[in-house]
Amino acid sequence: MGAFLGIERSVTGRRWTGPDAGVERAGLAIAQAAGVPEVVGRVLAARGVAAAEAEAYLDPKLRDLMPDPSSLRDMDAAAERLVRAVERGERIALFGDYDVDGAASTALVFGWLQELGCSATVYIPDRMTEGYGPNAPAMAKLATAHDLIVCLDCGTAALEPLEAAAGTDVVVVDHHLGGETLPRALAIVNPNRQDEDGALGHLCAAGVAFLWLAAANRMLREKGRKGPDLMGALDLVALATVADVAPLTGVNRALVRQGLKVMARRARPGLAALADVARLTSRPEAYHLGYVLGPRINAAGRVGTSDLGARLLATRDRAEAEALADRLEALNRERRDVEAAVLDAAIQQAEARGVEGSLVWAAAEGWHKGVVGIVAARLKERFERPAVVIGLDGAEGSGSGRSVPGVDLGADIAALAREGVLLKGGGHRMAAGLTVETGRVEAAMARLAERLARQGAGAGGAREMRFDGALAPGGATPDLVELLEAAGPYGQAAPAPRFAVARARVVYARPMGEGHLRVRLEGEGGGLDAVAFRVGGSELGALLEGSGGAALHVAGRLEIDDWGGRRKARLRLEDAAPAP
Repeated sequence: MGAFLGIERSVTGRRWTGPDAGVERAGLAIAQAAGVPEVVGRVLAARGVAAAEAEAYLDPKLRDLMPDPSSLRDMDAAAERLVRAVERGERIALFGDYDVDGAASTALVFGWLQELGCSATVYIPDRMTEGYGPNAPAMAKLATAHDLIVCLDCGTAALEPLEAAAGTDVVVVDHHLGGETLPRALAIVNPNRQDEDGALGHLCAAGVAFLWLAAANRMLREKGRKGPDLMGALDLVALATVADVAPLTGVNRALVRQGLKVMARRARPGLAALADVARLTSRPEAYHLGYVLGPRINAAGRVGTSDLGARLLATRDRAEAEALADRLEALNRERRDVEAAVLDAAIQQAEARGVEGSLVWAAAEGWHKGVVGIVAARLKERFERPAVVIGLDGAEGSGSGRSVPGVDLGADIAALAREGVLLKGGGHRMAAGLTVETGRVEAAMARLAERLARQGAGAGGAREMRFDGALAPGGATPDLVELLEAAGPYGQAAPAPRFAVARARVVYARPMGEGHLRVRLEGEGGGLDAVAFRVGGSELGALLEGSGGAALHVAGRLEIDDWGGRRKARLRLEDAAPAP
């Protein structure tokens, strides 16, 4: 198939490809069957939606897609133990992870207990001194003062730490890949246990916790007692699902779609305050969860006090929420500064080593543990390959990796830990963490690259950028964006539609913030505002600033910009090429 708009190599080195004839035909069939515009039909067809499934896909209902919680192993035992703890007024501790998924899962269960008049101790480990997941000293201390410990978004691989809680019941609610041996616990609810069928493996921890609480509510109803309203907590589940890069397929689509509606009501003080400090004035979309709200919550675990995110999401006090949101905003600014320094060094190191293989990686002494994950994500985005970044500290290094669709990074890292190549390691398909001896970093990354190559990472020729169609600048309207939003939410495994804006002239490209550009495009039918993020010093930034009025094809994703009360379409600009 010929290159889309004739672009064999864009300024970022991509070959552009457009919808083929099969997608065009399937899109027309969907448009006729579901009564939607043809552009929406093409978007659905390109994502593998059949005409017969289109109506249900466009209106995902939780009642239709909600699985039976009891289909997961240990679920009934975990729900029964939680209900018993509530009925007896037992002392409960919630041990959560420090990322968005962990914070949201913890706040979800904490709020459910509050609604039933119960309190709980929240424990979020310090990233720098305790590391990820349960540790033996913390578990032993919690066990002396509690009757039930719930590990949220962690615990599946914590064999020794859970042993330290002997004498106290432990329930694990998690989604990370499980090993051949599970820790000793009353119940381990995890769709990614090796003895599960994987049907619900796409859930994040907050999604698993939601099912757990639904099972507990069912048990309460059987006892004649009404459980808390879980629908009002879907804002937390949506936030965690998107921020943890869980695929937006199956029940996840319904959880996020409904959760965005809940979030728009601004009933949760913490999220409302965070949206305000982030200057989010428009209706929240999945993009905002992953790139606006999520990073600010993660900042607490990366460079601040690990429990700030969970406290923000759990609080009912608006004054406390505002204070916590301000603190997170300050930490996020600090995180960006630290990240920028590490990112520059990591890019130079990775490029010097070579970025054409199956793995891009970088490691150095003194790199902040709290930013290695987000720097790995930046490397993954830049080079479109799995990436690992490791901060060395003497004899050991702590690292984090991010993957690309179709490559299970967590499984390979867990395998290397079992082989003894890594001291520790695990995660899920798209993200994983590891600990490695400093002297074995090179060998470990070489072994990881071998395993990733078997999955097809880095294979193929020129990188491709896929499009859903082409528009003239004047054709990008708010009405079109709203039509496209009907096929959302968009995210992992359901990418937002990408369009080429054909033969546009850059009227101006002005600096905005640090390394971003605000761009005005003009062409057939009118003009279009655009924003290009993180293009400072790049070839794309140079082309936009120095085009001299020449016609360009530009690429990006459409969104609504209602800054100042005026609703208009805007392009989130990702690529460009001189128009042939």
